[in-house]
Amino acid sequence: MSSASLEGLGELAIHEIVSKLGPKDAAILACVNKRFRVSASEEIIWSKLCSQDLDLTSPTDPFGNPVPSFKETYQIWRKEFSMYPWSLVKRVKRCWGSLKNWMAINFPEAGNTFRKGATEDDIKAVEESLKVKLPLSTKVLYRLCDGQDVKDDMFSGLGLIGGYSFYDHNVNVYLLPLSHVITATKEFVSNLGFSNRSKYVVVAASSTYIEKLFFLNCINGQLHVGTRNLYADGETVPCVPRELIRSVHGGDGGEPQDAMLLWLEEHNRRLHSGIIQVHEVEKVKSINLFPESPPLCSTAVTHGVKIRASAVFVPELSDLQEDNKKYWFSYSIRMSLSQEGGRLDGMPFNSCQLYWRHWIIRADDAVVSDVNGEAVIGQVDKPIKQSL
Repeated sequence: MSSASLEGLGELAIHEIVSKLGPKDAAILACVNKRFRVSASEEIIWSKLCSQDLDLTSPTDPFGNPVPSFKETYQIWRKEFSMYPWSLVKRVKRCWGSLKNWMAINFPEAGNTFRKGATEDDIKAVEESLKVKLPLSTKVLYRLCDGQDVKDDMFSGLGLIGGYSFYDHNVNVYLLPLSHVITATKEFVSNLGFSNRSKYVVVAASSTYIEKLFFLNCINGQLHVGTRNLYADGETVPCVPRELIRSVHGGDGGEPQDAMLLWLEEHNRRLHSGIIQVHEVEKVKSINLFPESPPLCSTAVTHGVKIRASAVFVPELSDLQEDNKKYWFSYSIRMSLSQEGGRLDGMPFNSCQLYWRHWIIRADDAVVSDVNGEAVIGQVDKPIKQSL
């Protein structure tokens, strides 16, 4: 279409064309003449771009400060993140936006611990202090949210990553802010006495007295979690399949994605799908990592009584050097009565109680444990009543 043809278009047609353009094409069109510049500067156009690219509903900068217009907002974001692939910035922004939205609805107490994004100077301070080069994806993650405010109360359940509790073992994992990344790395990595550990930084840790630590390998982008032998010989297990990690520091043409980004995206997916949920025990709320929906748990209903069984990997108790302790799991059995109550031999009932249990635990179709005995060890047996 020639310039003359464009001049003959009506305002509605021009608006329709501009509304379908991306930011770069809109900027080019604005250079044609004053009429197109006015159309390409309309707030509704830039509002749409901010919504599509950055999931913004109001004009704010990367630190949450208000901005006069959506056009200026978009320009500020592009300038602030000009050193990173824009597709990566959009992806990380969607991840954090989705996590924050879920927290706002389901767990606002934890959402309130999220910190504002770190600055580029904060990133450089970590790299200089620990003598590492952080993966690009991790840098953008911290630029958009500098972890969580870590509470002094070691029994706080507000960790973004969540945890589990069984017997006297309690775990709840926070995403550390950059200031804590520095101190935790120096304390838990440098003091281990392994010179080859200089490439690792601690990015997440349990707030409880049980140590569960996550280490990011800044060279290959893999995320590791410590085992029972962490302090003895630095033993860890990887959190993400290696083949999913690519272009950790950019430069090869592909979009960077390290294990930390993939890990948070999977955690986000499990939260939104209801696989993991918030539980409250003794007035302490937390994200419970025991799966609550198939296919990661098993359910069966007999006579109106629903049984749900699930398991969670416990790396901090695992021992890769011992075959019978290599992969340690904890299981959870939850029982509930349907709203309609139960029925046995034609007789209805609206409560029942566990007197005997028989769990057959399998791994790869082999029976690894056969639990058969009275009630529940270490628990006070209470009647199972109708779910409300």
